[in-house]
Order: sequence, then C-alpha cells, then structure tokens
Amino acid sequence: MMYATRTRNARPEPFAVHIGIGERLGLAHMDWPLTISAVALVAFSVFTLGQATQNDVPGSPNYYLERQAIYAVLGVLGMFALTRIDYSRFRELRVGLYTFLCASVALVFVFGFAARGSRRAFELPFFSFQPSELGKLLLVLALAGFVIDGARRGSPVQRTVRYLCLGLAPAALVFLQPDLGTSMVFVVATLAVMYFGGVPWTHFAVIGGGLAGLIVLVLIAAPAVGHPILKGYQEERLTSFLHPHEHEAGAGYQQNQSVVAIGAGQDTGRGDKATQTRLDFVPERSTDFIFAVIGERYGFMGAAFVLSLYALLFWRALRITTLSKNSYGTLVAGGIAVALLFQTFVNVGMNLGIMPITGIPLPLMSYGGSSVLATFLAVGVLQSINVQAHLSQKGRFAW
Repeated sequence: MMYATRTRNARPEPFAVHIGIGERLGLAHMDWPLTISAVALVAFSVFTLGQATQNDVPGSPNYYLERQAIYAVLGVLGMFALTRIDYSRFRELRVGLYTFLCASVALVFVFGFAARGSRRAFELPFFSFQPSELGKLLLVLALAGFVIDGARRGSPVQRTVRYLCLGLAPAALVFLQPDLGTSMVFVVATLAVMYFGGVPWTHFAVIGGGLAGLIVLVLIAAPAVGHPILKGYQEERLTSFLHPHEHEAGAGYQQNQSVVAIGAGQDTGRGDKATQTRLDFVPERSTDFIFAVIGERYGFMGAAFVLSLYALLFWRALRITTLSKNSYGTLVAGGIAVALLFQTFVNVGMNLGIMPITGIPLPLMSYGGSSVLATFLAVGVLQSINVQAHLSQKGRFAW
C-alpha cells in the first residue's frame, strides 16, 4: 500500500510543463531565421537610404533614414505583437476583415489625397497610410477563412467562381485608384490561396486563358479600336521594357537609367562615386528603384547579399506552410509567401529591365511606412503560425 502511494506521488501530473521566460514572451518557438532575414533587410534598407538620400531634402539630410528607422521599429513591435496572437482567431473575423478591407480601399476615393494622378492613401499627422498595402494581408486572412468554411458548399466550379469574385472585387477597387501594381498583388495572392486550398489545375488553366485574353484585350484590341482601358502612361510603362531604346526619354527613362546604374556597380560597387543614383538620374531611387541603388553602390556582392536574405525569408515562409496545425494556417502562410515572392520578383526584374514598370515596392527595402508595417505584420502572422504549430505539438506530447 505504501509502495503504491509513493509511486502515485512520484508520477508527474499531466501537462505539468514548466513555462520559461521565452514562452511567456512568445519567443521560444519563433522562427528565428525568418526574423533575422526580415530585420536584416530593413536594417540594410535604412543604411542604404541614409547613404543615397543625404541631399534629397534640403536642411534634413537624414529625412529618409530617420523615418524608415521609425517604420522599422514600429514594424518589428507589430510583428512580435502578432506572434503572441493565435492566428486562428482571424478565421472567425473573416467577414469583418474583408468588410474593413473593401471599405478602407473604397474610402480612399472620397477622403484620400491625390498624388501623381492617383488617389491611394490617407494623409495622417505623421505619415500617409495606404490601405491597399495592409489590404494584401487582410485579403489573405479573410479569403483563407472563406475557402476553409466554404470547402463543401456548391460544386467545385461554383466555389472557384466565388473565390475569384471575393479576391477580384478589392483588386478592382485598387486598380481604379489607379494602382496597377498592387492590384496585381491582390490577384496573385488570391490565386495562391486558391492553389493551397485545392482548386483543380483545370480551373487554373481556364483562369490562365482568361488572363491571357484580358491582356490581349487591354494592351492590343481596345487601343486598336480607339477605346483604351488603361491610361496612356500606364500602357507605356507596361510595354516600354520590350523596346527600351524607343522610350529612353519617356516611360522607359527611369528603367534604362536603373540598368545603367546596376551595370556600373560591377563586382563590388562604386560606393560614394555612384553618380547614377546619387545625382538623381534615377528619380525613384528611394522607393521602386532602390535595388538600382544597391546594385550601383555595393555591386554584385551587395545585390547577392540582399537576394540571399530574400531567399532565406521565402524558404522559411514556405516551410511554415508544412508545419501549420490546421489547413487555415497553410492557406494563410502560402498566400503571404507567394505574395512576397511575387513582389520581390517583379520589382527586381523591373530594376533589371526584364519586367514591366508596375510600381510594386521591394518588400522591407523600399521607403514607405505602409509597406514596411504591412510586411512586418505579415511576417508576424507567419511567426504566429509557426509558434502555434510548436505549441500544438508540445501539448500533444506533454504527457
């Protein structure tokens, strides 16, 4: 009797697991390579902006550096905050998230301020907020919830059409601002969530055929009959990379100068002698064409370093899709990873002259509060998926 009592007292209680300080702060199960790659990219962005934009704002040589550093700190804090939240709660909020996405993008037409022929952002006291940047993440969170909850409603064709309509509605609103590049990201994020949600490949073949037909209509058929769909400058930006020497002084000017700058950087870069980007031959060097600055100032070595950080970030993001504790996490991680990959591929290709100019920023590198904050929040959601997967597995084996 005494032996049985001692044995029972010696046995640990179920789930009596010691919780360390790392788990209390939500740091124990984070994907640190993902965190390091994201923080390193934004740190390199701050450093590059500080070197390349010292003379851009008279009387404030550190204008871009200071603001990008503030955005980076706020973004990192937002990432850690989201890491501590169970991402599955966003599935319950899918209707509210989707409604907020569409409403915020639509309100830009009424309350947003116009800049360079577009109305995309709200003017706030400290910076301008672009709802479509945050909308990329909100669309993935909401659409993944709709895909999971509607997986058995209607036929496969009906489900595919429903998913497309949910994704293309906010994309159309963004396109009308007009913001062609961001609307393309919305479309790609929608297709990514649908792919990870198990939509048949035959449906994607039909969608691909429809997109090809739409491109022909927009770029060839409609202008030929005198009813262009795109504005003149938009059409030139999309097609100038095919004939760069025909648009050297027009839509292709900045792209041509970007290619020259990257080529001039050679192996190790020109440093402070980077005249192409330092002397304003590349006007948008702080935003869409910051990769040209990296290529000229730091050469092939600097560009390879940045691309290696992106490769690490994408690898860890795609890896999280295989670790998720549920299908919702897989869809969200897949949508975020593909959206970030698409933006990086298009922006770098645009700087190299092999992709059209679409105005898509380079994630965590291009200057801009909305883009930096939204990207870090997306990384925070990825971290939440990773943390919850480890906690779920740990709870399973807590006995």
